[in-house]
Amino acid sequence: MNQRTNTRSVGNFVPDRLSQALSVRGFSATELAARIGVTNTTISRWRTGNQAPSPAMLETMASELRVAPEWLTRPLRNATSKPNYRGSIAQLKQERGLLGARMEWLEEVSSQLEEFVDYPTVNLPSFELRRLAQITDSVIEEAADACRKLWNLGDGPIGDTLLLLENAGAVVALEETGIARIEGLSAWSASGRPLVLLCADKGNAFRSRFDAAHELGHLVLHRYIEAPGDAASHKLMEQQAHRFAGAFLLPARGFVAEVSTPVSLQALVFLKQRWGVSVAAMIMRLRALGIVSEDDYLRLIKHRSAKWGNKREPLDDERTPEVPRLLKRTMELLINEGVIRAEGLADMLGISARDVESMFGLPIGYLSGKKADIVELAIKRRDPVDAQSPTMADSVPNVVSFDRFRK
Repeated sequence: MNQRTNTRSVGNFVPDRLSQALSVRGFSATELAARIGVTNTTISRWRTGNQAPSPAMLETMASELRVAPEWLTRPLRNATSKPNYRGSIAQLKQERGLLGARMEWLEEVSSQLEEFVDYPTVNLPSFELRRLAQITDSVIEEAADACRKLWNLGDGPIGDTLLLLENAGAVVALEETGIARIEGLSAWSASGRPLVLLCADKGNAFRSRFDAAHELGHLVLHRYIEAPGDAASHKLMEQQAHRFAGAFLLPARGFVAEVSTPVSLQALVFLKQRWGVSVAAMIMRLRALGIVSEDDYLRLIKHRSAKWGNKREPLDDERTPEVPRLLKRTMELLINEGVIRAEGLADMLGISARDVESMFGLPIGYLSGKKADIVELAIKRRDPVDAQSPTMADSVPNVVSFDRFRK
């Protein structure tokens, strides 16, 4: 009887869950096999569904993968479009797999919490572009301008880009991934909600704002165009999202009116502080708008490199990187309403406390530390704020409001 109990398999084990967890953890099948004391063949059989682990082995495997055993039996969600990644399509295949699986976790976690609250309504301009050839420079400028008009941003510098995205219905996470060469990725959920995962490893507020605008460009321009598998199409999509980011952050009418000619680096440093965009990005924007010639563009780029190098600029340390608020705000709201307990959140979601802390922007140890160290944050109730209001990014920088709270 005991032998049958020990050797029975888990009938509802989901093989794709194992593959997803391996991607997120960066484990090869060989490494997992060595960690839990089975053969590569056994791992292969589990992943193909030809064999299922025993309950004891499921527990052991879940412990190594830092997920709940029950999580490995949950049906896998066909939840997001193929993500658009920054960086070369030919490089970092394993890292792209890790971030893609992480994006799937972001969608699943946010959807679980959305069972209890209503997130802001998705409010992005609709451009049903089906082919890359349709996306001309003029279309990109029109799309960026449409975003600004929809959100009542005018032609001046914008406030917090991440708060704007979240109030437009996007779920945003900012994580230190250890993969600095991939600045971010974006996708659409099957339910029609935009998702953005930004990499915080570089810690540069100006570059992070541009990364967020770049991902917004993908969401608006490429919603109906599947992320390509060929390098040429991928490069073109990146260029289009890059131009969108420049047009969104530095609108032609407002930005050009403040640029003196001939353009100097010193003048651009002054504008950097006002517009929240790097000197390098401003030089590229001026080139795209035809304000500087190709020769002047090259002169400015070379002068910038000689003066500051390629990775740093003046004022880089004088602006604090923006942070998402939606997931953390949701968690705080649910804790204060008694719907969930902070120490039980990771178990409910099925992933480790450290994963939840990273995804929600919580201090390390907030959930995984001792119970006595957990502090339930007070919530200041506010009247709902129109997601389209331009004051949302400027006057209420620390709150993402919800239209309705459901128990």
